Amino acid sequence: MDNCCFLDCTLRDGGYYNIWDFSPELIHQYLAAMQAARVDVVELGFRTLKNQGFQGPCAFTTDEFIRSLTVPAGLTIGVMVNGNELVGEVPQQEALERLFPNAASDSPVELVRIACHVHEFEKALPAVTWLKKRGYQVGFNLMQVADRTEEEVKALARLAKAYPMDALYFADSMGSMSPDQAAQIIQWFRSEWTGPMGIHTHDNLGLALSNTIRALDEGVTWVDSTVTGMGRGPGNARTEELAIEIAERRGKTLNMVPLMALLREHFKPMQAHYGWGTNPYYYLAGKYGIHPTYIQEMLSDSRYSEEDVLAVIEHLRVEGGKKFSLNTLGAARHFFGAEATGQWAPKERFAGRDVLLLGTGPGVAKHCVALERYIRTHQPLVLALNTQTAIDAELIDLRVACHPVRLLADCDTHTRLPQPLITPYSMLPGDVRQSLADKDVLDFGLTVVPDTFVFGAVHCSLPTSLVVGYALAVATSGQASRLVMAGFDGYGADDPRSSEMHQLLEQYQAAEGALPMTAITPTRYSLKSESVYAL
Repeated sequence: MDNCCFLDCTLRDGGYYNIWDFSPELIHQYLAAMQAARVDVVELGFRTLKNQGFQGPCAFTTDEFIRSLTVPAGLTIGVMVNGNELVGEVPQQEALERLFPNAASDSPVELVRIACHVHEFEKALPAVTWLKKRGYQVGFNLMQVADRTEEEVKALARLAKAYPMDALYFADSMGSMSPDQAAQIIQWFRSEWTGPMGIHTHDNLGLALSNTIRALDEGVTWVDSTVTGMGRGPGNARTEELAIEIAERRGKTLNMVPLMALLREHFKPMQAHYGWGTNPYYYLAGKYGIHPTYIQEMLSDSRYSEEDVLAVIEHLRVEGGKKFSLNTLGAARHFFGAEATGQWAPKERFAGRDVLLLGTGPGVAKHCVALERYIRTHQPLVLALNTQTAIDAELIDLRVACHPVRLLADCDTHTRLPQPLITPYSMLPGDVRQSLADKDVLDFGLTVVPDTFVFGAVHCSLPTSLVVGYALAVATSGQASRLVMAGFDGYGADDPRSSEMHQLLEQYQAAEGALPMTAITPTRYSLKSESVYAL
């Protein structure tokens, strides 16, 4: 253990939750706690050329910022660079010169770790030579190695051999490894790579610490962790636990008081607020090799129920989580900002019709008999949100859904339901389109523009991605005569969905061309209201 390097990367990996905006007070208390816990290296954050939206100082971790800190004696300072910035549009040497304008001798940074995917590795490797010439220690973090074959892993190790890096790391990106699997990958690397090795573990299965300890037993000498495991999704090995294990192996005493005070004052409150750490959803994702960002995306969005999350996990278990892990979530976050495209005009189905919009609230099931009587008597066009099934299927004309992750959760159900589905089909990620390949879809485009309702012939612009707004736009673009609402019960006053819906309905009613709206089942929203029992 004399040559073991114990690295804490809390301010880098944890910054995904608070946009890397840690206060100077927290950072100084953190640095003192790391010294007391006998941590060797603190990775203070990323170093990046990208500047999109506000991010705090640990997103850039400039030399100037680090010099503003009081760093206790004995702590080595590190930063991380994403490999995609070294193999992108900016030539590698130019990117490195901009990222590291000072040689290590003139910089407070001593260690640079480069995180990259397997397909970026070979092109990113020359950065090792450049950084070493500038005097930096260099580590490489290979991501998503767990599902690679023995020959693929050995080929990566052979590539690494040609460069003077100080540590070759691999990450359990999906949190799916067992200690035996971690040991196997280490042995494969070791057959070709004789230099120092490191491991970065994730805690989906609750095995982050066990995998780290097993890696130490297998000869790995670089290990890392974060305070409370702070990191995306299920998080990482916990520094407060790993510090105890390493001190025992080193035969050293350590002072845990500053670290435990740091937890109590700062990190436990943040954890309660942001919610990192493993849970049954992350456990299932790790077990089935599904990218944990799926889970984080849904848990951060109050529109997704427990049933939704489990349905997505089950779908990806069957279809293969890797198939969606890198593309679908990015598209789910960003496709609403793209230029709207569509091919179907709702006017052919909606013009001049009363539209009964069926929400997902309990009012539909509670008053289903009266609603079915109303439909048979008045013959409105019946439009159901998502997979609402409380009403007799024969009485529902069309369904509407728009969010990619929700569509993933519901795709099997949509395929079984008989009604055509209105959705921004041509804008959806290819994986989601494939999941709806056997469905009769009506392609009506959607883009999200703040404070905007625009009702085009084959697409719309909305202030939010809520399916309710999309349904309102479909009916309005289709030139329906009016909207009758059922199942829009509303949420409790403290539920964030309540204010979001109130704002959406107010914006719609103020928009040019908005249709008259009447709720015929109980609602908490500011809508004209009548009783289905008197119609």
